[in-house]
Amino acid sequence: MKLILLIAVLACCSQLQAQNLEGAWKLTHQNGEAITDREYIKIYQDGYFAFGAKEIAGNKFLYAGGGPFDLDQTTYTEQLDFLTLDPEQVGTTNRYTLDFANNRMVISTRIKGEDLIEIWEKVSADKDDLTRNWVITGRKRDGKLSEMTPGARRTVKILSGGRFQWIAFNSETKEFSGTGGGTYEARDGTYTETITFFSRDDSRVGAELNFDYEIIDGKWHHSGLSSTGNPIYEVWSPYEEAYRP
Repeated sequence: MKLILLIAVLACCSQLQAQNLEGAWKLTHQNGEAITDREYIKIYQDGYFAFGAKEIAGNKFLYAGGGPFDLDQTTYTEQLDFLTLDPEQVGTTNRYTLDFANNRMVISTRIKGEDLIEIWEKVSADKDDLTRNWVITGRKRDGKLSEMTPGARRTVKILSGGRFQWIAFNSETKEFSGTGGGTYEARDGTYTETITFFSRDDSRVGAELNFDYEIIDGKWHHSGLSSTGNPIYEVWSPYEEAYRP
């Protein structure tokens, strides 16, 4: 009953209408309970989504997931490229009912006979030079640029709504190598990111990193010092152009 009333209240806040999912969202309620001790941020861009979750106290990384998505009217589907909580679901497609109300989205389904209802609130839909879903296609070492073709093993970086998340994984072996994310700004050739979660080292949360960037022939050239202090020069390409399953 509590879940039914919760959805009814949201539905009354405003007329349901189709919205663009692109941007960053924050989970506020799950099955009628407010989320207060954890942070879930989900980013949508260019037909792809990624989410990361952490404990607020101590910044302990919890889990991450993502992959292609599709929205047709109120039918919402996610195809999982990676999922740390249950790697056996990688490659599967899950279907949900999705409704919008008052700048929130309500995602609902039944899993193993149990209801799952989530309410997500829009954080931002801001766009900038780097708003895109990217995949790494090149690295420069000793002054020489080495190109790579992304396959089952790839590193993706999704940026939208002032939030970023990178993920390294192998969708065939279901191996997960790591992820991190947070907030960012891209302005006048300077890219600044602030880490809010990092699967490999919780102590890095709060670190601010500054890089130079340039878009050359549609590709993102990214240079500076990594989170470990080592110099990097990376080339990122639009995901839908560089990756072919």
